[in-house]
Amino acid sequence: MSSPRRAAKGAAKVTAKRAGKPRAASGASADARRLAASLERALADGRLDLLSAEALQALLAAACRLYSARREAGEEITPVKRNAVSATDAMVTASGLLRAADLSTFELGMWQSFTGR
Repeated sequence: MSSPRRAAKGAAKVTAKRAGKPRAASGASADARRLAASLERALADGRLDLLSAEALQALLAAACRLYSARREAGEEITPVKRNAVSATDAMVTASGLLRAADLSTFELGMWQSFTGR
């Protein structure tokens, strides 16, 4: 039987290992990876209608809110890995997000200068 001190040390190690690694609720990370792979296969096959417009909008909105919340909480992550999307993909999506939020690139530039982001 271990001592209370040893048990506390073990618990601290487990907690340290988990620190900074968000746990996926009900396998949400695995589900997201499977969905991403399915979307990539559909794109490769030229099937642009795999998701309805409404489903795509809901997915992007939820991803934007989650990304923003994690950044606001201090996590230093990028929305996608470097070179995961083309410059055109990034610009089209960024332009669409700005338009959906009724913002202009000027306002984005001002916000970036004020916040340093």
